[in-house]
Amino acid sequence: MSSSQGLNTLTQIKTIPEDGSRFKEQEYQPLSPMARLFHEPGSNVYIISIMGCKTKINVDVLKENLVQSLVRHPRFSSLQVFNKETLSIRWVPTNVNIDDHVIVPKLEPNIEFPDSFVEDYISNLSKSPIEDSKPLWDLHILDIKTTNNEGTGVFRFHHSLGDGISLMTLLLACTRKSSNPNALPTLPFNKDYSYIKFKGFYSVLEMLWNSCVALVMFLLTVLFLKDTETPLKGTLGVENRPRRFVHRSVNLDDIKAVKNVMGVTLNDVVLGVTQAGLSRYLNRRYSEISNANGTAHCNQNSFIPKNIRLRATFFFNLRATTRVDTLVETMKTGKLGRWGNQIGFVLLPFKIGLKTNPLDYVKEAKAVIDRKKASFEPLYTYFIVYFVLKLFGIKAVGKLNHKVFSNTTLWFSNVPGPEQEVTFYGHDLTYIAPSCYGQPNALMIHIVSYVDKLTFVISSDEETIPDPQRLCDDLEESLHLIKTSALATESAKNK
Repeated sequence: MSSSQGLNTLTQIKTIPEDGSRFKEQEYQPLSPMARLFHEPGSNVYIISIMGCKTKINVDVLKENLVQSLVRHPRFSSLQVFNKETLSIRWVPTNVNIDDHVIVPKLEPNIEFPDSFVEDYISNLSKSPIEDSKPLWDLHILDIKTTNNEGTGVFRFHHSLGDGISLMTLLLACTRKSSNPNALPTLPFNKDYSYIKFKGFYSVLEMLWNSCVALVMFLLTVLFLKDTETPLKGTLGVENRPRRFVHRSVNLDDIKAVKNVMGVTLNDVVLGVTQAGLSRYLNRRYSEISNANGTAHCNQNSFIPKNIRLRATFFFNLRATTRVDTLVETMKTGKLGRWGNQIGFVLLPFKIGLKTNPLDYVKEAKAVIDRKKASFEPLYTYFIVYFVLKLFGIKAVGKLNHKVFSNTTLWFSNVPGPEQEVTFYGHDLTYIAPSCYGQPNALMIHIVSYVDKLTFVISSDEETIPDPQRLCDDLEESLHLIKTSALATESAKNK
């Protein structure tokens, strides 16, 4: 389904839900501009959410509960139907056959390398779309014991169903605390949030200046400004190639230790660790290239070329708040409420290079993200898409977004996970690892927290980045070096 032409037409499908009155207010509503954008070539993006389970997965229990919860959400029980006359796509309620959405492949009980098998299976999902004859989501149950799990569940959603925050919150609305089966989990930031905050006259001037600079850089990126061709940057058509999904969990306390010593935010530390990990990875890749070409020198420590331009598309949630209990109510009543793709993004530059002091990675990341926070960049990227859509149509918006994304190197996103261990319809979860495929970048790094862990989830093009586990190693080692340096600095101050 590379474009709207591949969607069902209104005359091809039957759409008579058993309890149609519950969906009356959503029937035949058009997709929002952002949801519509995710059907354009180069932006046909899917969200994958991998869940590790501590116990064997009871498929019948999952199906029974999904029918009473997720299926009752209007977006998960509607087809996306293309109207040839108006050239629009609309939500059309339909009957949902849960067996079409919960997929349980028959597996050999004694697979020799189960962890590799699960990784390969999830990678294979990125090679094919979900059939558009049904609502665009499915759940794959892999009943196979791996190193840390008794079973693995893989949710797959088309991004037009909602943004990452919406879908993560909806997923958590299907869970309960392990310690209390009747209680919903809580998120670390479950309060009203205002993106724009003014502290005085000079902060307004700073906001306006940063916004103008960011706008110029955005326009230059649309026109011609490309990131440096590095071993991380994908080639033309990367959005159509298979992806590899890997993840690595680290202790959240290690992130907090650095945060407390340096007086920064958790986001600053995570971005600093990411910058350090990317630098380590690129240094190794460039050293391998140099050795292969016979240009390496024995006294050479850094193989990274100078003045690399490497930027991430860093996504921001533009909602005031997203609450788990609100989505529980949505699944009970079938009323949509605040839903959809309400996301903006900033172009976040990473300074690539090996540092003598590991803490410099965090300091540089903080300086960059502080400028982005003190700007309207996430808001105007959202509204630019909206206005271009109104003036020039969806095709123009698709080309604009594709140009911006393909001229940068990676996608970066983070979503807060539950603060407590949770069960998914009675199945205790060991981790939650969300990511995406279908974007015109070879690399996506997604960050999610779960209880006392923070997980780096890598989505990578197999052709560009054949060794994503090594990138995970570099991220983990970078955190260790940064934490060690931070604690040494704190110890020296206390002497």
